Amino acid sequence: MFREVKALGYTGSYSNVRDHLQRHRPAPAPLSSPPAPTVREVTGWLTRHPDSLTEDERPRLKALLERCPELRDACDHVRGFATMLTQLTGHDLPRWISEVRASDLPGISSFAHGLEQDLDAVVQGLTSPWNSGPVEGRVNHIKMIKRQMFGRAGLPLLRKRVLLTTAGR
Repeated sequence: MFREVKALGYTGSYSNVRDHLQRHRPAPAPLSSPPAPTVREVTGWLTRHPDSLTEDERPRLKALLERCPELRDACDHVRGFATMLTQLTGHDLPRWISEVRASDLPGISSFAHGLEQDLDAVVQGLTSPWNSGPVEGRVNHIKMIKRQMFGRAGLPLLRKRVLLTTAGR
């Protein structure tokens, strides 16, 4: 274009023409793609109930699972285990463990191997409506009180504080 206007009698420089044209060019479209999800986000998507995902999260998770078959398998296994937890169907645990072993996913396979170490107790925990949650919560509360008092008082004061908080409930 510079040569064309020069032939018509333009006496300015090439850089003047370039700068003038640059101002009238449309801006290039930014190469924007949504930011890659963090590990924490993906873990949250996989461990939450599918109905609790937002409208924005569902397509992002679906696209991620389509691009990574290993993650899709992991998602299926995590959701299968969550179903056993929520519906108390622990009798399905041996089948779930064999499926996990067949998929050969390192993190989930090691988790399944750990479950096998005490399979009877885990199956009982996944089938019985009874749990030790209240007891564990109480133990956690006592440990918190103990940490608050560390180095300040002895066992008699700890005992009093534990008994007083128990009476207040």
